[in-house]
Amino acid sequence: MAGAAPTTAFGQAVIGPPGSGKTTYCLGMSEFLRALGRRVAVVNLDPANEGLPYECAVDVGELVGLGDVMDALQLGPNGGLLYCMEYLEANLDWLRAKLDPLRGHYFLFDCPGQLTAVHLVDSHYCTDPAKFISVLCTSLATMLHVELPHVNLLSKMDLIEHYGKLAFNLDYYTEVLDLSYLLDHLASDPFFRHYRQLNEKLVQLIEDYSLVSFIPLNIQDKESIQRVLQAVDKANGYCFGVQEQRSLEAVMSAAVGADFHFSSYPCSLASATAKSGRPGAQEWPCLPLQMTDFMLTSGLPGNWSLGRLQGCLYLRTREAVDQKEQQIQRPSYERALVTHARDSVGLVS
Repeated sequence: MAGAAPTTAFGQAVIGPPGSGKTTYCLGMSEFLRALGRRVAVVNLDPANEGLPYECAVDVGELVGLGDVMDALQLGPNGGLLYCMEYLEANLDWLRAKLDPLRGHYFLFDCPGQLTAVHLVDSHYCTDPAKFISVLCTSLATMLHVELPHVNLLSKMDLIEHYGKLAFNLDYYTEVLDLSYLLDHLASDPFFRHYRQLNEKLVQLIEDYSLVSFIPLNIQDKESIQRVLQAVDKANGYCFGVQEQRSLEAVMSAAVGADFHFSSYPCSLASATAKSGRPGAQEWPCLPLQMTDFMLTSGLPGNWSLGRLQGCLYLRTREAVDQKEQQIQRPSYERALVTHARDSVGLVS
């Protein structure tokens, strides 16, 4: 748009192998974001997607269709998809014209499965050590080649019990802990015993980079979606505002009960400053302990940041010391919160 001020766009490029749940993820995430009050635009970049379950703001199928390409050029699915992507690249003006009216929206790009930065991996691979090592290699290669902030997800967690018992607890797979234990499991298989050195080198490569970790996702669970969105927002720097914070409170309260609340959560810099001479310095000690990890690991509303949270907690703690309030018995959650925050920034009283 001529003369329009440039705006920063936020969103997710949803990628992963075919059948990993990308389209279902886009549907669930778009519904969750709309419940928070964000304006969402889902962009389908997969020309093979038919019968889309979500409301599509831009559909590459309007420009080129995989079936038409395969019929006209006598190509298979993979060759046809590559042709469609090259055709889209040659007609980026069409895509820009479609996206231009959507300024200010939060984008979800539903990408073709064969392209290799929400990256979904089917959680059933955790049940097979060889497949899990393969998935780790794929995820690492994707992270190194896709020049975007990256979040890896283990999708279909609601079905993982149907795949069989895991050899280790779930944290082992999400945090990608000591992979030598997987090698021991592989060594018990006569086939993989002959490839132990190869597997050791692959594991060493993964651990040397130390980049891959996963977030478990159950698209039917609002808490699970909220954790994924929190990680994505942190990765791309998205800052949500007052109205979205209130919507999040309403959505999560309905999902997990009345115990989940932000009654003392500072909505904005202005409101915090009005209550105290320093932004937030008086509010934070009333924060419920259950929100500590959320605050210390996610982007904060408005102009808030992790550094500001830590600074405000430190100021409040020092003020308590100056006023000799440390002898007053504080609620346990307040003491724990202050200690946690001070330890996070390495401050010593």
